[in-house]
Amino acid sequence: MNRFEWIATAAFGLEGVVSRELSRMGIDAKAENGGARFIGTLEDAMRANLYLRSADRVLLVMGRFEARSFEELFEGVRALPWEHFITEHTRFPVNGKCARSQLMSVRDCQSITKKAIVERLKSKYHTDWFQEDAETVSIDVALHGNIAQLTLDASGVALNRRGYRTWNGEAPLRETLAAALVDLSPWRPGMPLHDPMCGTGTLLIEAAMRMAHRAPGLTRSFAIESWHEMPSHEFSALREQAQAEFNPQLVEGISGSDIDPQAIELAKRHLQQAGLAGRVTFTVADARTCQREEPQGVFLCNPPYGERLSDRKSCEALYHDMGLLLRRHPGWSLSAITSHPGFERCFGRRADKKRRFYNGRLECEFMTFGKPHAASKR
Repeated sequence: MNRFEWIATAAFGLEGVVSRELSRMGIDAKAENGGARFIGTLEDAMRANLYLRSADRVLLVMGRFEARSFEELFEGVRALPWEHFITEHTRFPVNGKCARSQLMSVRDCQSITKKAIVERLKSKYHTDWFQEDAETVSIDVALHGNIAQLTLDASGVALNRRGYRTWNGEAPLRETLAAALVDLSPWRPGMPLHDPMCGTGTLLIEAAMRMAHRAPGLTRSFAIESWHEMPSHEFSALREQAQAEFNPQLVEGISGSDIDPQAIELAKRHLQQAGLAGRVTFTVADARTCQREEPQGVFLCNPPYGERLSDRKSCEALYHDMGLLLRRHPGWSLSAITSHPGFERCFGRRADKKRRFYNGRLECEFMTFGKPHAASKR
């Protein structure tokens, strides 16, 4: 069984999370800037697409070589076995990027890469004309320090597009980041989890999907499934296995509340579209008066950041109330992501644990206060 080199791309700060996810699948991976690299079969890549919760995409590394001239780039690209993945009808757009390379024209690099692939396919398919009227295989050429790396996008639409979130509220949290925050929080399946400002429910739905053993990519397709010479029977078997593992009845103890009734309605719709209708409790309530009966648990939330000056004072007052919320629940912990530099001051204490991420273009910190009793991991 052939093995290839792959990269599971990830946002800044999430590379280690993705590497650990792959390790839990039995795939040996190494975290690096921008993702996690691993060696695996086509079936391993399909599993990664299906099951990875925090990665953005899965890329096949076609080749990596030195390219100090356009001629070296052309010959290096032409030497790669494109015919294993591209037919004479495949549409294959080429994207490019260059950094600290002698070949600084991205457009020229894209054009030369496309031409080299066409020349390779001409010799393999014995034709001078390609219709490009079938499936799409997206190709990236990246030059960094005069080293060219060619990759194929095995995911297609980005992996955060699970398919359950078709309505967005204000300041939505990307699904992949939400899944990472769930993983990095003190919460584990079997512990109570509550989001007192849940918005449209992304954090809690990602937690419920994990608890239900629902593969994030269960109801969507991936680019790798349409590549030339793919093991479609094995891919179908992987999907059937993922479907058999999904058990909504496993979800319990997850709840959320928000002061906005419309947001709660959207959260319930998203939950239903994730196949988990009724498994998470959503209620309309003010976070400032939130009160839980369970002796231990985890509060996990994405509070407003107060980016606009007019909102800052109200956000700082909310952060103060979040500190009071935790003090009312001495057996609980609270984890929150924020870009506000004075969050700890407003909250009333220093965080026990901090980690830096980007939420979109905003540099944020994920802070955890308190340490609840943890259940065993699943």
